[in-house]
Amino acid sequence: MDSDVQRIAVVGLGPMGQALATAFARAGHEVTVWNRTPGKAEGLPVPVSVAGSVSEVVRAADVVVACLIDDAAVRGVVEGVDFEGRPLVNLTSSDPRQAREMARWADVQGFAYLPGVILTPTPMIGTPAGTVLLSGDAGVYDRVASALAALGERIVYLGPDPARASAFDVALLDLFATATNGLLHAFALAGAEGIAPSEFAGFAAGMGGLLPEMATRFAGQIESGEFPGSRSTIASAASSVRHITAAAREHGLDTGMLDAAQGVIEHAVAQGHGADGLGRLATMFGPR
Repeated sequence: MDSDVQRIAVVGLGPMGQALATAFARAGHEVTVWNRTPGKAEGLPVPVSVAGSVSEVVRAADVVVACLIDDAAVRGVVEGVDFEGRPLVNLTSSDPRQAREMARWADVQGFAYLPGVILTPTPMIGTPAGTVLLSGDAGVYDRVASALAALGERIVYLGPDPARASAFDVALLDLFATATNGLLHAFALAGAEGIAPSEFAGFAAGMGGLLPEMATRFAGQIESGEFPGSRSTIASAASSVRHITAAAREHGLDTGMLDAAQGVIEHAVAQGHGADGLGRLATMFGPR
């Protein structure tokens, strides 16, 4: 066997598990898969071996990669299976608390364990854009890094805290969820005013293009604790959100997300930060 070729097991053949198995196989690794529901491997575009049990798929591998619906499903599948020192890479999504609990459980079980998260959709797995974040035992990461390179060019180890990858994941999903909700709400508001979606889309794309620069600028402000209002102020944002909310309510649109944003902004103004820049709002989401 070529020294660069590894035997990789993929546990779970949902859409992401199928993408993982395909990427590993296309990179030249020997892939064995297992799924609770038989037949999922039949649609794969690459040849793989199919195991009849979790124990069988583990014995066939040098590295075991799990991607299931949640950590409880992973525990239910691998508990009691003798891994004989083989590393278990868990690419199942969870929140940071769950990630820490899973790591403690894996330690009690005696697993060589490494949790991670996948930040790219299935079509990107195995391409240069493929991005996977990992955190936890550095020794386990060193053992599996070469195999995981098949998944993309951004395989990033974030340090020993087993919840760090999950923390990045939920924060990034927070951005995605709220930005997507905001975009769709904007389409609804524009439509209520008779603006065609195709007409609105170009302007919306331009608005979204502001985010990369804002992310970098706000990061510097948050780290320095200085929030200049030279570009825009929280007080002006308060006025803007009131106008948006009024327009949405006039058309009977839901304003829950806008109300929440307005609450944070008004809290900042009440605390004397009306003249500060918008970056200050990142410090205003804690308990009141």
